[in-house]
Amino acid sequence: MATATLEAVIEANPALRAALTPRMTRYIPVAPHPKQAAFLLLPQLEAFYGGAAGGGKSAALLMAALQYVDIPGYAALILRRTFADLAKPGALIPKAQEWLAGTDAAWSEQNKTWRFPSGAVLAFGYLEHEADIYQYQSAEYQSIGFDELTQFSESQYRYMFSRLRRLKTSNVPLRMRSASNPGNVGHDWVKQRFLVEGREHGRVFIPAKLADNPSLDSTEYVKSLAELDPITKAQLLNGDWTARMGGSKFKREWFLVVDEAPAGLSWLRYWDLAATEPKPGKDPDWTAGACVARKDGVWYIRDMRHVQARPQGVEALIRQTAELDGRGVPVRMEQEPGASGKSMIDHYARQVLVGFAFSGAPATGSKEVRANPISSAAEAGNVRLVRGPWINAFLDEAEAFPNGAHDDMIDSVSGAFSELTSAPAWRVL
Repeated sequence: MATATLEAVIEANPALRAALTPRMTRYIPVAPHPKQAAFLLLPQLEAFYGGAAGGGKSAALLMAALQYVDIPGYAALILRRTFADLAKPGALIPKAQEWLAGTDAAWSEQNKTWRFPSGAVLAFGYLEHEADIYQYQSAEYQSIGFDELTQFSESQYRYMFSRLRRLKTSNVPLRMRSASNPGNVGHDWVKQRFLVEGREHGRVFIPAKLADNPSLDSTEYVKSLAELDPITKAQLLNGDWTARMGGSKFKREWFLVVDEAPAGLSWLRYWDLAATEPKPGKDPDWTAGACVARKDGVWYIRDMRHVQARPQGVEALIRQTAELDGRGVPVRMEQEPGASGKSMIDHYARQVLVGFAFSGAPATGSKEVRANPISSAAEAGNVRLVRGPWINAFLDEAEAFPNGAHDDMIDSVSGAFSELTSAPAWRVL
């Protein structure tokens, strides 16, 4: 249907027009572009507006925050990593000043808050350090927005859900809204949360590019972006979430995904141990356990267990995984140096994995050196990944190694490679 015809149909149908028109207030002085309007219409708790630079992300967040400021008791918060980021030219505080100056809304420079005649508030805040989440510990909001979400840690983002509350009598929806370009320290978790898991968990991703924001002089901006390196240009110009500053060891395309492994392989489960549960403001290491086999020079990884948990939770996972693998699959665990490492291995041998072929495996050399055999085998096309839900996270970590936030899965596979290369043949299953 031609655009003109579609517009005529909408104009002739008041109910359809109402359904396609987001709630606006007089404090939003501009009309949203189509992608922004789609973002403002979403009823879901969690939504992400992301992609290329210049797609109108900040304006979309500010519009979302202002949609209900005419309702008494409404409170919205917009966050950046630092206050300096909020105050830069074209950033959210100057944009809000541009929109709200001259209205009956009142600005408090001390509190960085706009207050409206209804009693509603729009606040601007920051989460520069992990512990900064606690400054919002007693606050409650109906709308929270993260600008440039990939600059935040996942633990910061998830903690702020605890600040979304409303009275039973309120009809204002609770909303967590965010926007960002690809790249930066949070690239992996944002991609996983919204692009990989999003639909399954009711999280909506609205991709937006430069062409979706006709307010911007795109010709000149494209010229500016042309000066960037290829990876950053792909991220900012095209909104490409697969383009990233990878590490020096792995490329995604080196790994071949197969539906199943051949019969008659000798499997080994190797654990890289961590025993810290994620807490607000903390992003500790993960416990990772890879199940690996080798045959005729080809390596197979059939499963990866990956968890952040307390010691009791880690022990339960390792025991359960051993039961599922079967007693014919040996279990190895990286043994930290010193008495504490020996004590941990002894604990697992006596208390957790009794009856299984278990032992510690002291690791030598740096993580990068230990990963070299996997890198070489993968580059030669000799590493197969058995299809499963763990693969995407593994490939993200591998591609970023050794520059990524975590390396636990690579460490566990490195350990398995070392054990299978140096130890006697395991039982064939």
